[in-house]
Amino acid sequence: MVERGAAGDKTRQVDGDQGSEALLRPLMNHVMAKLQENWRAGITVGLVSIPLSVSLAVASLATPTMGIITAVWAGLFAALFGGSKFNIVGPTGALSGLLAAYAFSHGAQTLPMVAFVAGILVLIAWALKLERWLIFVPGSAIHGFTLGVAFIISLNQLDYALGLVGVPKHEKFIENVIESLSHVGQTAWPSAVLFVIALGLLFLLLKKVPKIPGVIVLTPVAVLIGKLATEGHLPFQLLTLKDKFADIGGRLFEFHGLVMPDNTLITTALAVALIAIIETMVSAKMADGMTGTKYDRRKEMFGLGLANLASGFMGGLPATAALARTSTNVKNGATHQTAAMISSATVVIVSLLLLPWFKYVPMAFIAAVLVFVAVRMVEMHHLKRYWQQDRRGFAIAMITALISVVEDPIMGVAFGTVAALLVFAEKIAHGPFELVLQHADGCSHKIVHEKEEAPMQPDDVLIYSFTGQLAYLNAESHLEHFHTKAHVAKTIILRLRHLYLLDVDGLDALEEIVDELEKEGKLVAISGINPLIKDMLEKSRVYKTLKEKGRIYDRTSHAIKEITCQ
Repeated sequence: MVERGAAGDKTRQVDGDQGSEALLRPLMNHVMAKLQENWRAGITVGLVSIPLSVSLAVASLATPTMGIITAVWAGLFAALFGGSKFNIVGPTGALSGLLAAYAFSHGAQTLPMVAFVAGILVLIAWALKLERWLIFVPGSAIHGFTLGVAFIISLNQLDYALGLVGVPKHEKFIENVIESLSHVGQTAWPSAVLFVIALGLLFLLLKKVPKIPGVIVLTPVAVLIGKLATEGHLPFQLLTLKDKFADIGGRLFEFHGLVMPDNTLITTALAVALIAIIETMVSAKMADGMTGTKYDRRKEMFGLGLANLASGFMGGLPATAALARTSTNVKNGATHQTAAMISSATVVIVSLLLLPWFKYVPMAFIAAVLVFVAVRMVEMHHLKRYWQQDRRGFAIAMITALISVVEDPIMGVAFGTVAALLVFAEKIAHGPFELVLQHADGCSHKIVHEKEEAPMQPDDVLIYSFTGQLAYLNAESHLEHFHTKAHVAKTIILRLRHLYLLDVDGLDALEEIVDELEKEGKLVAISGINPLIKDMLEKSRVYKTLKEKGRIYDRTSHAIKEITCQ
């Protein structure tokens, strides 16, 4: 009895093991398939991320180690919890100007706290579903901001590109540029030559072999040149990372303390969160355009918040999706978030083994990498399109860029957003409409332009089509249109087929229009009511009055036929 029981238990155990194995096998096959599909893209992006993360950390006045920590932890958490299959999250140029200004005033040790608070703010925005309000940040402001940041990154490299040492630093970006230019006479020509050659080679490699990131090819060469110069094997000296940062180690965690300098931490973190959200969504949308996929905006917001929390907790910088690294990820065949996870793992392995060698990287080479990144940030085809098709949008972009450079990137974005909204409001306030005249002889004449005079006869039927909105912004404009356009025709049909938004002010204006026209002895009817405004319109006095008179029509053609036959 006991032996049979033991045998039965053993049999059940074997069956259970086989069942578990059967359940795990498809999962393991899926994992292996994703690894096979994405290992090349992940390793490539990881190798690109290391020099870029170091360079962008330097541009943010942080340490190289902080840049590596950001690439590892922010990249990993965004991949695990985000909603894009392709986004690569880490330190970026879009944030470097803002972070550099904050680090100059409060110290690099405060930047992890900025990342942590920014992560909390992103999660709050996610919980409140505030990403839907991103529609109010126009493309012109984003492109102007990007152009401004590109200038800030590039001009901030003057000291490293020219090999200048001991140049006094100021809080204002423009003051630093002027200070650097005043010391041009002290240029160290080996650094300047290395900067020019490295920058030229980066663009040459991009043109000739776009599938192989030039920074991967040139970084080992730069390390070798820096080491040889440092050890006296070359007839010149170069300023290297070692001269600026004594401790460059492959650490994945640094505790800087819970630093709360002043109230500017919240405002800076808020600005960082806004830029991070915008850049991440733009990057995900770009990747979808390249791959024909669709990312999950809600999950991507959640992943971005966790990524910044993780980066800040581990001692890193604020992070956002990087357009160039995401594009590299897609172009190297990525199909899944697995590529971003492999990228983070690559950064960990290579950093632990080789990061100490990065102390020999010449600062002139880092300057070349950052200028290369800055130039590629600017999408000239978008700016050209604004110039050709929307001069107001182009002006907003240029002024946004100017304010970003002279004052502050956040002030630039704020100006661009407000200016674009004012331009949009002005267009709506003009009261767009369409006129059609139904002549007594049965012919129709459409007036396309609002300033065009209508060859109107008293027997004509004037069809006034509201387009878009009738609201507080444009109610007065529509009233003015009737004073100037409807002074001859005795019959007027108000067509509401293309009226999608009607508020109380707009309804008051509609009632005033009908009242004034009827006082002038004109016959007024309403046709083609859009379902979106029907419920609100049916409760109004004007609707009830015209309905009693039989002047509400489903179709404009029915209104014309019945009115002209009376």
